[in-house]
Amino acid sequence: MVIGQRPMVVLLFVLTAFAAKAQIGDYRSDLAIGVNGGYSLNDMRFLPKVTQKMHHGITFGGTIRYTCEKYFSTVCALQAEFNFNQLGWSENIIDYNENPVINETTGLPEEYQRNISYLQVPLLARLGWGREQKGLQFFIQAGPQFGYCLGEKTKMNFELDKRNKMDRVSQLIDQDTMAVQLKFDYGIAVGAGLEYSHPKVGHFILEARYYYGLGNIYHDSKRDNFGASNHRNIIIKATYLRDIFRTKKKSKPKS
Repeated sequence: MVIGQRPMVVLLFVLTAFAAKAQIGDYRSDLAIGVNGGYSLNDMRFLPKVTQKMHHGITFGGTIRYTCEKYFSTVCALQAEFNFNQLGWSENIIDYNENPVINETTGLPEEYQRNISYLQVPLLARLGWGREQKGLQFFIQAGPQFGYCLGEKTKMNFELDKRNKMDRVSQLIDQDTMAVQLKFDYGIAVGAGLEYSHPKVGHFILEARYYYGLGNIYHDSKRDNFGASNHRNIIIKATYLRDIFRTKKKSKPKS
C-alpha cells in the first residue's frame, strides 16, 4: 500500500543517516528519561469498508532517549517509549442521505464504539537541528512500533437484533460482535516536533506523530470476514525529560 510505504522510506533514510558516520562527527553520550502524555485519534482500515468517525482516546507512558552523535549540524539519538494507548473505532451509522440512522426502539441516532487498550513500544531513530543544551530544536523521528492488546470494551446505545436495517447504507455488522483475534500489533511510527532544553530544568517536547499498523486485529484469509483490519493513529503529545548524564565538554586549549 502506498500509504504504508512512505513511513518505511522515511525510516530507511533515517537509519542510513545513522550509519553514515565519519571522523567529523562529534561523539555524544547523553541519556535522558522522563514521561509523556497526549491525545490519540484513531480509525481502522477495514476491507470491506466500515464507515467511521474519528475515535478519541488518551496515551501516556515513559520515555528513554540516548543521544550518540552530532553529525555536522544534526543531532542523532535513539529513543524508546513504553506507552498505554486507547485505540479502536467509532462507527458513522448513516442513511443514504448521509443523515444519522434513528433506532426505532430508542428513538435516538444509533451509535457504536469499540475501545481497544494497548501497551505500545516504539523504537525511534531521531534527528534534531538547533540548540542542544539551552534553546529550541526541531526534530524528526521514525521507527518500528510494537503493541499488545490489553483489553477491549464496546459502547453502543441499541441492541444489534433491533437495529434499523432499513435505513442503513451499510449492513455490515460482523465487526460489532467480533473480539480482537490478533492481540500482537506492529507497524511504523513517524513524528516531528519542537524541543526546548535548559541545562537546569530539562527538556520540554511537543510532537505530532502518525502510526500506520502493518498487522491486523482480525484474521485475513479468504475465508475470513475481513481482508484488512489495521490501525491508523494520529497522536499529539507532550514529553518531559531529565538528563541522567551528559557528555563532558572538552576544555578549550589555552593560547
